[in-house]
Amino acid sequence: MTHTRNMTVVVTGASGRTGRRVAESARAAGLTVRPASRAQGFDWREPSTWAGTLRGADAAYLVCPSDVGAPDAALEVGLLAHEAVGLGVRRLVLLSSRGEERARPTEEALRESGADWTVVRAAWFAQNFSEGPLVEGLRQSGELVFPGGAVGEPFIDVQDVADVVVAALTAGDRYVGQAMAISGPRLLTFGEAVAEIAAASGRELAYRGVSARRYGDDLAGFGVPAEEVELLVELFASLLDGRNAYLSSHEVRQVLGRPPRDFADFAREAAGAGTWKL
Repeated sequence: MTHTRNMTVVVTGASGRTGRRVAESARAAGLTVRPASRAQGFDWREPSTWAGTLRGADAAYLVCPSDVGAPDAALEVGLLAHEAVGLGVRRLVLLSSRGEERARPTEEALRESGADWTVVRAAWFAQNFSEGPLVEGLRQSGELVFPGGAVGEPFIDVQDVADVVVAALTAGDRYVGQAMAISGPRLLTFGEAVAEIAAASGRELAYRGVSARRYGDDLAGFGVPAEEVELLVELFASLLDGRNAYLSSHEVRQVLGRPPRDFADFAREAAGAGTWKL
């Protein structure tokens, strides 16, 4: 069993959506957190920056700077994991995506590194509506234009993702060698999610479904690079085809001993913070 009191965990993406919360949860659990982001001199694209961040740590949380299924993700995660293991940082937890086939090579690269690995495959984040690329459309125009169709998604609160990651890090060998699929407790279409946000925020908000290709054309019009557009179009067309319209919330309950947070609670809290106000 790992003694968390003396455990140092490297948190990549420490200023990002999941990394920030993993760092907070880890500190609350008594771990020493070593943030790894460009502000601290760590760069996923520059392997020469890795050793200084990893050396002397006990564990690391890995979140890819682009998508976990991006073409370069497997190579980057594999190289970093090998370097970590070589420096004695054997306990590695990777954030992956539930239902994303393109993420499997990245997960395999982690497994092949010799690390004591855990993969956390998360459903779509509730916070994508409040902190990610979808928030501006809701805030500015009152409309979310997105290729979500009418498919159900069990949106998960990022705080639950962070708590599962920290539980995996601090539970000794219990979750080593496991890939856990985690989700929220309810299936909601994107239209239903926007309706709950509207109710919580008191604003008139609408959802308009478009094809993945049309959404890609819009992204290109906003200046998103063509390679990134193609990745996102393919990603959304596959992830939102119904394959993820099921619950895996029991995993959260098993790991944390409590049910996952409901989308309505997320919407109420974010609305209270003024997230969707003009």
